[in-house]
Amino acid sequence: MKESLVERLIAAVRARRPVVMVAFLIAAFALGNMVGGDDATLQEPHMHSEPEASEAVVETRWTCAMHPQINLPESGQCPLCGMALIPLTAEPSDMSSGERVLSMSEAAAKLADVQTVRVERKAPRAEIPMVGKIDYDESKLAYVTAYFPGRLDRLFVDYTGIEVKKGDHLVKIYSPELLVAQEELIQAIRTSEALSSSSNRLVRSVSSDTVSAAREKLRLWGMNPGQIEEVEKNGNAADDITIYSPISGVAIHKNAVEGMYVETGTRIYTLADLSQLWVKLDAYESDLPWLRYGQEVEFTAQSLPGEVFHGRISFIEPVLTTETRTVKVRVNVPNTDRRLKPGMFVRAVARPRIASSAKVIDASLAGKWICPMHPEIVKDEPSTCDICGMDLVGAEEFGLITDEAAAEMPLVIPATAPLLTGKRAVVYVRVPGQERPTFEGREVVLGPRVGDYYIVKQGLREGERVVTSGGFKIDSALQIVAKPSMMSPDGGGASMEGHQH
Repeated sequence: MKESLVERLIAAVRARRPVVMVAFLIAAFALGNMVGGDDATLQEPHMHSEPEASEAVVETRWTCAMHPQINLPESGQCPLCGMALIPLTAEPSDMSSGERVLSMSEAAAKLADVQTVRVERKAPRAEIPMVGKIDYDESKLAYVTAYFPGRLDRLFVDYTGIEVKKGDHLVKIYSPELLVAQEELIQAIRTSEALSSSSNRLVRSVSSDTVSAAREKLRLWGMNPGQIEEVEKNGNAADDITIYSPISGVAIHKNAVEGMYVETGTRIYTLADLSQLWVKLDAYESDLPWLRYGQEVEFTAQSLPGEVFHGRISFIEPVLTTETRTVKVRVNVPNTDRRLKPGMFVRAVARPRIASSAKVIDASLAGKWICPMHPEIVKDEPSTCDICGMDLVGAEEFGLITDEAAAEMPLVIPATAPLLTGKRAVVYVRVPGQERPTFEGREVVLGPRVGDYYIVKQGLREGERVVTSGGFKIDSALQIVAKPSMMSPDGGGASMEGHQH
């Protein structure tokens, strides 16, 4: 009788039938405590064993995708993390195969929430966040300087922030050199008038040229035509001269005070035209492949919540800032209503659509011509820039694709599809033509991530279906049966026997 119990216990262990094994363990324990007893007592434990027919029943065990050491006889939730348990029993063909293939029932696939999508070619839209601040447009700055040495008798703009219009008076300056230059013009005019009746043509020509040269000298020294005409009309040199504003704008710097003596070239004021501003943004170096000159950018200012402003990239610095690993990107922004102020912090985003070979699709610039210096100048035909006079060039020369139909689209998969280890990327592809849901693991070569998608360089074909949800559960099931998986590419992972403790 003892030999019969031992043999049945060994058979139960080999068949991994926990119910039968537990029954025989109880029987063996009773047998050890009743040595010398009668046959009826020894045979009593066999009344609790499973019938012989149960040996042919394949019992389903349940495990957790996150904790494969969990092995329970019934479905439910993982006692460690609360995830829904998945069936552990696999097809015999799966257990014998060395490939990274797993087959499961429809119910198991539904319980594991396995979802697939088709691999396709499309132009994914990237979202490139940037931060920065608003600054003056350097091309809209004007500097009021002294064209000659002298003394500042009067500053009409006596503090910064004053808004001036073109032609407004700014400063009155006294200069002995300017007095001498005015007297030279007056004397040249008188001499020319005296020699106007001379019969010598050369004398008349020289006197006329002398007057013109004296006028030009005053013009170069900052006197406007009206001031020069007044000197000629009155025949008297003015003691001081008024300097007028060359542009309409705001005085952002005041570099002098009344009574100060200045030399030629001394800066008195700095004026800024705020009708157009620069937005200087910081872009990470990893985002540079998707940024192009002339590309549209939208941004928001913290002081103006709910409002979105738009501009175009006018310059991308060719040098990287090593401290922040970023590159400065400049955007030109119109500001006719003066709501934006220099110094404001902004958050910007560019949303380019990406084609193959790192090309950016922008159908809005189809057939357009852009100025290389001023991207706000966009015309429908070849011409010259209204600001700098440069020849306009086609938008395609800046790395933009304007004809979407002719663009080559990259092969993409959702960002949730690949399982990333840091060195490899694994995706699970549904095998077509199988009665049961069957999934094959495949290593792929990924390109950059663009928004919610990864660009695929190798390993997949258009039309295949990849797992986007439940891939980690499939991978865990392969690890349990010692097949090649994400973390064990050569197989040899933990087997079922290793999780029976």
